Amino acid sequence: MALWPKKKNSEITRVCDPDLDTYAVFDDVSLTLGQRPVLKNLTLSLSEHRIGIIGLNGSGKSSFIRLINGLRSPDNGTLTLFGAPSEKAEPELPRHVGFVFQNPDHQAIFPTVEEEIAFGLTQLGAGKDESRIRARAFLAQHGCEELAANPIAELSEGQKQLICILAVLVMEPQLLVLDEPMTSLDALAMRRIFGKLMSLPQKIIMVSHDLSHFEEFDRVLWLEDSRIRMDGPPQQVLAAYKDDIQLKSGTRMELAAL
Repeated sequence: MALWPKKKNSEITRVCDPDLDTYAVFDDVSLTLGQRPVLKNLTLSLSEHRIGIIGLNGSGKSSFIRLINGLRSPDNGTLTLFGAPSEKAEPELPRHVGFVFQNPDHQAIFPTVEEEIAFGLTQLGAGKDESRIRARAFLAQHGCEELAANPIAELSEGQKQLICILAVLVMEPQLLVLDEPMTSLDALAMRRIFGKLMSLPQKIIMVSHDLSHFEEFDRVLWLEDSRIRMDGPPQQVLAAYKDDIQLKSGTRMELAAL
């Protein structure tokens, strides 16, 4: 979980406007990791309530969302987040952008559920006792009060991922960014987690290989070879993506038969 800097309000000059409809603007943005270009010349604006990100492995999906939460910075071009240049917005992003990892074991950092939830509240300035009280109330609000004292290591995979999501939500971010959050879950846990996500008021950007997750989204971005291959309504983008996958699979089978 990212940390929100502990400073008095008088010591912080805010540059982000979390109420802006358009929360991210990419203007010819590129990103290179090592010697490998992972994103090339992206120009687009993000304002929709639910945005899905699709593409084959290595297409740049994870790097794209890490630009939005400040874990990566562009090499070229201009990225504006909540109305501010990304380099100036970065210190504030943990307050406005909640990030959920694919593997909950890579995100949870405290031994018990209550401590994990309370940590976000302490980052917002609450005292230790107040944070514990508010953490229990928050867990009860989401039907998880009975898990408060449980060790996170002993939870099911679905419970772990839910707690990681709640640990982000307790900080009340405007935007929730998720990198394949249901990959390790069974079908029942997946349905429950997805139902929880779709009930949230936060704007959501989510990466997933399960295309069914995006059928009711507002917009889908298809990344391929570090660029935007297609951008539009789910029905159009998902249909084109499926056709492309089938075409490539058929081509590979034909080549294998030669």
